[in-house]
Amino acid sequence: QVQLVESGGGLVQAGGSLRLSCAASGRTFGNYAMGWFRQAPGKERNFVATIRWIFGKTYYADSVKGRFTISKDNARNTVYLQMNSLKPEDTAVYYCAVALTTGWDTPAGTGEYDYWGQGTQVTVSS
Repeated sequence: QVQLVESGGGLVQAGGSLRLSCAASGRTFGNYAMGWFRQAPGKERNFVATIRWIFGKTYYADSVKGRFTISKDNARNTVYLQMNSLKPEDTAVYYCAVALTTGWDTPAGTGEYDYWGQGTQVTVSS
């Protein structure tokens, strides 16, 4: 069992920045994939970014590449999502998730992830 708790969401003006955190607990982590997804009202949950827990390999959605950065602190069992140059279209509930598959790939599908956090709201005003 894995517990994930997101924090750091809020209201920000377009062009601003936020940093989301996801604290993980419940088991010793191998080279799992930790991902961020987002879901806007009335829309599907979409991939944002992912990182491999041990080797740090990352992968981003095209819509956030160059603006968002995913990182990790293994000592704190925490994954971060630094979001810069935010746009109104980034408004969504952001979810952290973990895929319990070890490997070298960077999973981007919701079905590939095993545990999810409760989500944190990010609202970007124009």
